[in-house]
Amino acid sequence: MQQPSLPTDRAGAELALGGPSLGTRVSEALRDPGRWADWAALIGLVVLVIVFQSLNSTFLSSTNIQAMLVASAILIVLSVGQTFVIATAGIDLSIASTMTLAAVVFGFAFVHGWGLVAAILLAICAGAFVGILNGTLISRGKITDFIVTLGTLSAASGLALVIANGKPVTIISEPLLRLSTGTVGIFGYSFLIALAIAVVAHVVLFHTRFGTYVLATGGNSEAANASGINTKRIKTAVYAISGLLAGVGAILLVARVGAAEPAANTSFLLNSVAAVVLGGVSLFGGRATIAGPVIGALLLTALVNGLTLLGVSQFYQPLAVGIVVVLAAFLTRFQK
Repeated sequence: MQQPSLPTDRAGAELALGGPSLGTRVSEALRDPGRWADWAALIGLVVLVIVFQSLNSTFLSSTNIQAMLVASAILIVLSVGQTFVIATAGIDLSIASTMTLAAVVFGFAFVHGWGLVAAILLAICAGAFVGILNGTLISRGKITDFIVTLGTLSAASGLALVIANGKPVTIISEPLLRLSTGTVGIFGYSFLIALAIAVVAHVVLFHTRFGTYVLATGGNSEAANASGINTKRIKTAVYAISGLLAGVGAILLVARVGAAEPAANTSFLLNSVAAVVLGGVSLFGGRATIAGPVIGALLLTALVNGLTLLGVSQFYQPLAVGIVVVLAAFLTRFQK
């Protein structure tokens, strides 16, 4: 009895096997730019690590890894706050200035005898207040988020200069010194705090009703309103979260530099947005992740660190960051 011949063409083979072959699925995945967009930050980080380690063997030394993780802590905290805002299709341009204002408020309170804990709470409240102000003006006043946060960017920077009289305030505190230098293995205390904040944010965004409302508001605000979600309250809340985390970032910044600087560092604003874009969060709202921006923050920190180790002028570092961000933004066009 003649045995039936096996199909020799690819379509026939896939049919006989009950679906596309493994090679076909892998090939299709590699050709799908949407999959690359979803993994852009992680792929970029792995590539950077391989390249910089091959060019400088100290890049993956325990000392340098620890330094990079500590350096990324502030950016991680700010990126998490920015993620909540961007998830609702907004943007917080004032986040770096809010951090500066909170740092100055902390310094003012500390040197006037408020005590460490009270000064920390006051700084965080100052950051949250700016966030609530932003959210209220945007949601209740119906003013564009770009205009509101651009205005508070300037106002917060100016207020910080007024409070500090334009001069940095030196902070001498043993607990803050331990916060900036203490480690558990290769993980600095500041990085562990940032990681804990990211974990809590992930739980809030993906395992609570509030997180569902945030994504629904960003996905379709009108539909969310029609379903009973108070989108005005949600928008106020996400800006409050961004401001509060800017206050936390201020404490980490003061601990790291040992002073409350009244001059705002705009690179934190640009990099916080860049980390969110690298992490695959949609700038149009409704699509977000916490792990992505964290990896994006690590990627940007590793990029600057690696270029510094290679002796590349700091003038070229913003150029490199800009190129990486534009490439990531291009990939987001293909996100599913």
